[in-house]
Amino acid sequence: MQIFHCASPPSHLPIAPNNIPQINKTSLIASSSTLKTHKWSIGDDLTLVSNPSIQKDYLTGYRSLTDDFCVKHEQKLKEAKRMLRKVGENPLEGLVMIDNLQRLGIDYHFQEEIEALLQSQYTKSNATTLGYDLYEVSTRFRLLRQEGYNVPADVFNNFKAKNGKFKPELNADMRGLMSLYEASQLSIEGEDILDQAADFSTQVLNGLMPHLSHHQARVVSNTLGNPHHKSLARFMARDFLSDYTNPSEWENVLQELAKMDFNMVQFTHQKEILQVSKWWKDTGLASELKFARDQPLKWYMWPMAALTDPRFSEQRVELTKPISFIYLIDDIFDVYGTLEELTLFTEVVNRWELGAVEQLPEYMKICFKALDDITNHIAYKVYREHGWNSIDSLRRTWASLCNAFLVEAKWFDSGHLPKPEEYLKNGVISSGVHVVLAHMFFLLGHNITKQNVNLVNDNPGIVTSTATILRLFDDLGSAKDENQDGKDGSYVQCYMKENNCSSVDTARKQVIHMISQAWKSLNKECLSPNPFSPVFTKGSLNIARMVPLMYSYDDKQNLPVLEEYMKSMFYDKLP
Repeated sequence: MQIFHCASPPSHLPIAPNNIPQINKTSLIASSSTLKTHKWSIGDDLTLVSNPSIQKDYLTGYRSLTDDFCVKHEQKLKEAKRMLRKVGENPLEGLVMIDNLQRLGIDYHFQEEIEALLQSQYTKSNATTLGYDLYEVSTRFRLLRQEGYNVPADVFNNFKAKNGKFKPELNADMRGLMSLYEASQLSIEGEDILDQAADFSTQVLNGLMPHLSHHQARVVSNTLGNPHHKSLARFMARDFLSDYTNPSEWENVLQELAKMDFNMVQFTHQKEILQVSKWWKDTGLASELKFARDQPLKWYMWPMAALTDPRFSEQRVELTKPISFIYLIDDIFDVYGTLEELTLFTEVVNRWELGAVEQLPEYMKICFKALDDITNHIAYKVYREHGWNSIDSLRRTWASLCNAFLVEAKWFDSGHLPKPEEYLKNGVISSGVHVVLAHMFFLLGHNITKQNVNLVNDNPGIVTSTATILRLFDDLGSAKDENQDGKDGSYVQCYMKENNCSSVDTARKQVIHMISQAWKSLNKECLSPNPFSPVFTKGSLNIARMVPLMYSYDDKQNLPVLEEYMKSMFYDKLP
């Protein structure tokens, strides 16, 4: 029987102005029960940490890659910046180059230049002449909306006929139609013209595909299936690179830079997953709580997708830790704990007092002890680096999560199926998104003010919109989540009962519509003025973009798209 211990911040250092309260660090004895493990379809999940020779190869490779390519990478970056300044003198070419930088996932190198060009483009979009080139107007609209500019959707009125429909001559403009479809993905509630644009472009492009070359049809299909705004740029970068035909001089430079950048960033992620896996192994939780999922690589993929700039390495590693506890506590509620035990655990998390811990069963003591350690650890880090005592905010997110988990446990224990609105309101909290984004907010340390902290504490729209997307998409899943034996309801079931609906397809269509509406809400939250930093805003969007990868189960209860993403980001090199 192992003794579980998780290190705490040094007690001699100040954690907050009035000192953050600490739970006693007495080690706890693990339960010896032999419990069910969870399935994760990537068999070599922990190959990186289980094979010392592979660890050595990765770390050696990282050093040699940095030594061999750092100077070349810097030279290529300078060349690309010179070209952006030159190309940006032409408004349309400037838009195209910005679009390429973003699709290749290397735009973080060019933020100042991109902002200057888009500010100029915004001025142009407000001018009397809005333009009549569908591709240019659509691309400008999308790029500006993505950066938070509240560009009016009526710029597309120029492309409508007197009957209120889009002009039929647009049917032959494949490039413009793809850009129009991409632009429509940034719609907000009430923008009917963008809904019409999405329907029109989808219908025409689908009709064109049988008449296109194989390459053209693949590009159109990728656009319709994976619009840029709702996709992870780095994951799609390989496809985008293969779409180049007869590249220009600056496109060649960007391709070379993107390939170098991708491989360098890949080694950064490999180093980070080693840190995460070592931390997870050192906690001993995988061996102490055998019923819980043991998937550090999968958990790390959330912050890896959310915070794409390589400079946020520490934040990615730290954010993986609370994410692991969301999964762990979910397993306690869903597959192992009794209702009485879950009620006690929830009370302890709400009180967060040492004396209350003693009434818990041993496996819950282990979990709460580790949760307290990591919460104190992160709060200490936030205070040390950003001067803000976040302990109450962080604890509050865990209390809210457990409260929501307990509500669901009581529903399913009694066989009660709630009304769909009631289910979703609670499900937004039980999704764990608030926990993730609150921790991300504090770890980033951007725009930490009393007003913004209160906003984060109250589950703001940017959080609830993202959480709604996750909860509803998860509920669309056709397979049980990773062979869990616990009861699990869904919005689909609640909707069917409430509406006396016997058709699963009808209920699923309603859920798909609600996901679309949640995206519109999220799009609106990301427009200026926005109290949150661009990094936090983009991180929230990336969580929503990651959802389809995390919850698209196949008939074998595997996650093939997630597997592909993992292999792309960790193993496969760009030539």
